[in-house]
This record gives sequence, structure tokens and C-alpha cells, in this order.
Amino acid sequence: MAFAALADPTRRAVFERLAGGPRAVGELAEGLPVSRPAVSQHLKVLKAAGLVTDRPDGARRVYQIDPQGLGQIRAWLDRFWDEALEAFKAEAERQPDDHQEEQP
Repeated sequence: MAFAALADPTRRAVFERLAGGPRAVGELAEGLPVSRPAVSQHLKVLKAAGLVTDRPDGARRVYQIDPQGLGQIRAWLDRFWDEALEAFKAEAERQPDDHQEEQP
């Protein structure tokens, strides 16, 4: 669900802006080619995907990246990295004879 949420370029831009720290919808919308209500909808999707959290701050809501959601993405990606490293290690540890091709 997180990857699907980040597939949209505007949503990804909103998420990347949160990397700089917590922000309100108005701050996030500045400079984006979409309205504040559209940014709110993107944040709703990011929140449903577990990628952001929000908290009240007076009359506004402040959003920030949810480290737990980000951690789940990282764990999923690390699984592939670990498998790639294991494959590289196995190849590096193969005997020199294993690398030679048979001569015709």
C-alpha cells in the first residue's frame, strides 16, 4: 500500500517535503501545482498507507513522516538487499574451477 501511495508524483512530492520536518497543509501546498484541498487528499492517502501521522496544532493539523511506516518499507527493501549480498558472497566464494568454462 505504501508503494502505491508513493507512485503518484504529487503525493511523492508532498511526502518528500515532510522529510524536512513537520508541516501544515498550507506549507506543504506552497509551490505545488495543486490546491490545498488536493494536498489534504494526498495526505489522507499517505496517512492510510501508514506513511504519515498528524496532530492538531490550534486550528490546523501538522503532518510528519511516520517512522514506523517508513521502517516497514525499509525492511521490505532490505530483504532484497540481503538476498543480493548473499548471492554476491556465494559467487565470490566459488572455487576458481567453478568459474572456468569447459574447452571444446
